[in-house]
Amino acid sequence: MTTASFASSIFLLLFGGLIIYFARFKPGTSNSALRDVPAFSKIRRGIGLAVEAGQQLHLALGHGGITGFKGGSGLIGLSLLERIARAASNSDRPPVATSGEASLTFLSQDTLKSVYRLMYAESQYDPEAGQLTGLTPFSYAAGAIMVVNDPEVSTNVFAGHFGSEIGLIIDAAEQNDSLTSGGSDDLQAQAILYAAAQEPLVGEELYAAGAYLQVNPYHLASVRAQDIVRWVLAGGILAGAILKAFGLI
Repeated sequence: MTTASFASSIFLLLFGGLIIYFARFKPGTSNSALRDVPAFSKIRRGIGLAVEAGQQLHLALGHGGITGFKGGSGLIGLSLLERIARAASNSDRPPVATSGEASLTFLSQDTLKSVYRLMYAESQYDPEAGQLTGLTPFSYAAGAIMVVNDPEVSTNVFAGHFGSEIGLIIDAAEQNDSLTSGGSDDLQAQAILYAAAQEPLVGEELYAAGAYLQVNPYHLASVRAQDIVRWVLAGGILAGAILKAFGLI
């Protein structure tokens, strides 16, 4: 085993151990210590208002799939869908998820069905709540715009891989006077979200969505583990710099 492989293994063991520790042995720890991110407050408020008013929430999962580098943001979107579906399970209008990739569509349908099964409301599940609106970026956007233009849709959340086409969806949502919030792993999409969305998620804020919206204890545990690992890495870099300065390494 090379030095790099050994270091990577130690890092993964440390990070995984911290997540398990915080999730299993500190499950009651509140997320009040997390810094305030206005977008998540608006998303929670949008979910509550939609349920009370009998309106619908739209979650855009993008077209990045679930494999490769682009898959992380799509998986985050699916965890958000689970949280939104649980919160809106008693609503007259269940949430709708749009995606531009087949595996994301199947998983969004399965996520919604699982939530309704757990809530003993499987009869309310509608397969059309998880929609494949197009297989190319702009065909996906065209189909998503049709959902956004529904006057009953009051909140639009973006969580996945997008490109410049996200600007068209946001513009349609603004014309419908609905809340727009979310983030992406693509820099171009992030720039458009920052400029056009009412409450954008910047950078790694998207990947902390599960912790802020309390999807399950492991999401909060991962954020806490990241904080500790950052301090460990910063300490290691500082120690290495000091040793190098004194000629010890």
